[in-house]
Amino acid sequence: MMTRRTTDSRNCFEIVSIEDLVPKDHLVRKVDKALDFDFIYPLVESMYSSQGRPSIDPVILFKMVFIQYLFGIRSMRQTIKEIETNMAYRWFLGLEISEKVPHFSTFGKNYVRRFKDTDVFYQIFFTILNEAYAKGFIDDEVIFIDSTHIKANANKHTGKRIEVEQEAKVYQKKLEKEINEVRVAAGKKPFDFPEKQERILKNISTTDSESGYFVKGEKERQFAYSAHIACDEHGFILGVQVTPGNVHDSQILPPLIEKLKKLPFYHPYGIAADAGYKTPTIAKYLDEEGLRPILPYTRPKGKKGKLRKTDFVYDEYYDQYLCPTDKTLYAGTLNREGYRNYLSDKKKCAICPMLEKCTESQGHQKIIQRHLWQSYLDKAEELRYTTYNKIQYAKRKETVERVFADAKEKHGLRWTKLRGVIKNQHYVMLVFAMLNLKKLATWMW
Repeated sequence: MMTRRTTDSRNCFEIVSIEDLVPKDHLVRKVDKALDFDFIYPLVESMYSSQGRPSIDPVILFKMVFIQYLFGIRSMRQTIKEIETNMAYRWFLGLEISEKVPHFSTFGKNYVRRFKDTDVFYQIFFTILNEAYAKGFIDDEVIFIDSTHIKANANKHTGKRIEVEQEAKVYQKKLEKEINEVRVAAGKKPFDFPEKQERILKNISTTDSESGYFVKGEKERQFAYSAHIACDEHGFILGVQVTPGNVHDSQILPPLIEKLKKLPFYHPYGIAADAGYKTPTIAKYLDEEGLRPILPYTRPKGKKGKLRKTDFVYDEYYDQYLCPTDKTLYAGTLNREGYRNYLSDKKKCAICPMLEKCTESQGHQKIIQRHLWQSYLDKAEELRYTTYNKIQYAKRKETVERVFADAKEKHGLRWTKLRGVIKNQHYVMLVFAMLNLKKLATWMW
């Protein structure tokens, strides 16, 4: 039998507690129980004057931002609208049912006047992470590192070509020093490396000049930022670094690890990263840090049907390569980039039956390049075949890749409304702090 409601209860009065209106297993209850947010007061106390008008409670101020990033609300304006009608959000903030919610511009003004040039966002991130460690949830035997791009608040068609100074590569000074040491030992004159970097043309956005023009395979070309993160086996984010979208992944791994060293519980055994980090420089850095490289297989470069570099055997003792027909490629001089050419004998190559498969050079000469630090990469390649590396590398899809998937699908990290590296660093750090808080609260519950 169909029943029709005959009473309108919209104007009825009831005596009710806001505590009764929030479900017992709601996420805000889990978060509230997991962490005492009073830790925010000493972080921001020095940023407030002892005189003047009373301010909005800083814990409420930050909790509004936490709500936005915990639930993936697209803006602070929309977050305030949600808080006005959502009893769970009001309960989390400690507001009464009829109490007025702060204006949406309040946090923006406080950010500019108080928080922009401080480390308060890192301290919030670290406090949540430290709480997870105290509960025994962090397992950093292997640290998983990767990056994802975030679409910038800039039209991809509004860029212009500008000459800028090229960024110095990681370990550049160390490489230059070793190159000259090798040349001097060989009786050659050392290179005179310039102090300043070369100037190159780059596509710079006229809207957000600090973003970078992101170009990667078949993905859409656009102005973007890159979020580089390190996480543990359970998906807890240990460190975050935001850069323009055109900075190569391998450039950020060393500074990101240097940040991780500041954590009191930093003691990893290995670093797992994708093919973008598989370079001689990274392999050398990890070796010097005593970290086991856990890197993937990469396809040999070159034309199909032709001999690859892997078909040639390197003789470390004599510093030479041997081709499949046992002919020798002798070492040449070291160039400014740290590469040495290994050259074959033209006369022997001219009558070789494998010439067509080996080289298309009109001079009938095969040339192989080898980096000064290639031996470190070779060592990492040998470790790739071990059972340990295979098991650990397979965990990337369950750890760092899942973190990015959750951040983009549920927490709004696909694009940013903010402009500038510093603002986006704070934004991304808070998003990942909330991911940590969400996991911490759920596990504790």
